[in-house]
Amino acid sequence: MDIISKFTIGSEEGISDLITIMDLSVYHLHKDFIAEDDIKKYIHTEIDPRKMINELNDLSNQLIMTYADQKPVGYSIVKSGSVYPSLPEGKRATEISFVILPEFDSPETRQSLWKKCRSAVSFTDRIWVNMLSHDPLVSFLEETGFKVITEGKSGPFQLPSRLMEMDISKN
Repeated sequence: MDIISKFTIGSEEGISDLITIMDLSVYHLHKDFIAEDDIKKYIHTEIDPRKMINELNDLSNQLIMTYADQKPVGYSIVKSGSVYPSLPEGKRATEISFVILPEFDSPETRQSLWKKCRSAVSFTDRIWVNMLSHDPLVSFLEETGFKVITEGKSGPFQLPSRLMEMDISKN
């Protein structure tokens, strides 16, 4: 399988690929906890291509897409202008998302997306991500050096989550 991760602009094709993965990812991450009708309603009403275009047109945001045999299978959105709780004065923090569809979750896919994501955050002091506790990618992020800072609830259905961070200057 040919796996590649690359920076993608908010074009019609880029947004279409992103929305496809978002829809599938939301479904897979919530199907064991939330009624299917509620998930479908959320996807239909809240995952809006126009909103994503506006978000990606913000110059402090970057989209990285991962493709397996030219099919979109994962993404990371890097947000350098996001607010991070308890950041020391003078330090810069960058929020990331890290999503890979379950059927394409492999060490090669994870490494491809992580390598590209890591190159995009080299300018910052700290990276952070808020992941659902049951997301299979949590263990991968811990293996790469992320530490769990706090546990709480997040996402559209307020499921248990972990706020994780990595101090770039130490890695």
